[in-house]
Amino acid sequence: LQGGTFTVSYLGMYDIDHFTAIINPPQSCILAVGSTVPTIVPAPTEPNGIKTVPLMKVTLSSDHRTVDGAVGSRWLGAFKAYMENPLTLML
Repeated sequence: LQGGTFTVSYLGMYDIDHFTAIINPPQSCILAVGSTVPTIVPAPTEPNGIKTVPLMKVTLSSDHRTVDGAVGSRWLGAFKAYMENPLTLML
């Protein structure tokens, strides 16, 4: 396979919070990004025990002929870490 690409598909502007994008050849991967939704989560350090955080769901679809699932999982882990702490991108 040649000419493979990595594509990002965003449907957050249509209030879609989660979806799965389909790979079109010659793509290797496509990242489906949903809208950011305020979500209540437990927070033991807060006075009331909860807080509201922005939550964004993403789905990675990959062609296993070019990208192994374990590599895709590690990539998603790194992506999550950068999204949770974007200042690390500058280091």
